Amino acid sequence: MLELEHGFRVVDTHARLEPDEQRRPRDGMGDPEQLEREMHQAGVVRAVVFPGEREGSYLKANNAVARMTVERPMVALARVNGARDPGSGPGSALRNLTSSRTDAHTSPDDVEQYAYDDRFCGFKLHPPADGLPDEDVLSQLEAVSLPVIVHGGEGFPPETVAETLLQYDFPVVLSHFGAHPLRRDLMDAAIDLLDSHDQLYLDTSAVRYRRPMERAILEHPDRVLFGSGVPSVHPNVAVMEILTLDVPEDAMRKVFSNNPSRVVEELAP
Repeated sequence: MLELEHGFRVVDTHARLEPDEQRRPRDGMGDPEQLEREMHQAGVVRAVVFPGEREGSYLKANNAVARMTVERPMVALARVNGARDPGSGPGSALRNLTSSRTDAHTSPDDVEQYAYDDRFCGFKLHPPADGLPDEDVLSQLEAVSLPVIVHGGEGFPPETVAETLLQYDFPVVLSHFGAHPLRRDLMDAAIDLLDSHDQLYLDTSAVRYRRPMERAILEHPDRVLFGSGVPSVHPNVAVMEILTLDVPEDAMRKVFSNNPSRVVEELAP
């Protein structure tokens, strides 16, 4: 794929690495060397990275990803999990009455250790895959006040994000405009939440639709962050999707660099 020439400083808030070569769906997929090459092609100067889904504790995967960022233009997120079902139905409520944290789940002490380990710049939360942390863990996330990038979509829609996470005072970056996989109604709901929740941000990973991105950027130019969704999406494609939007150049600059750098300090120049 050809290298892009766009003149913007671009940082990526949504990239996945896989430290276990046997778990990569094909050669290079989720590999740090390939990611670095693709970042260079797209003109991305720095990226936030986290491990893919797995069962049990994320301690080893988090530490492995952090090691992979050494001397690379990448910073790591610690992926956290929980025992609670993120669903909003009666079945989920019943299961949550009897759920309890085990050694395989992230504890408040784990959060504190990650927060004071300078290899990590924040946290990654994927409730549909990993469960939702309990109130003690969420309170500790509030205490350390680092950004939390949250998978948003059908399994954890914007309404549930507001009920479970936005009551806490830490930056929440809702991935995919809260709409995976490509739910326009959920995108609109996530954009609406920006009016009432100052700690909420949206990332552009795998959004695809122009109109919701243009609406969010024009209405809330300081609250949209560029995210590629690599390796599922090539950074070139993700960058071009922003470059072809009908928004002012200054707004693009905010999405590509200023906004991510304000939320994740390690992405700043």
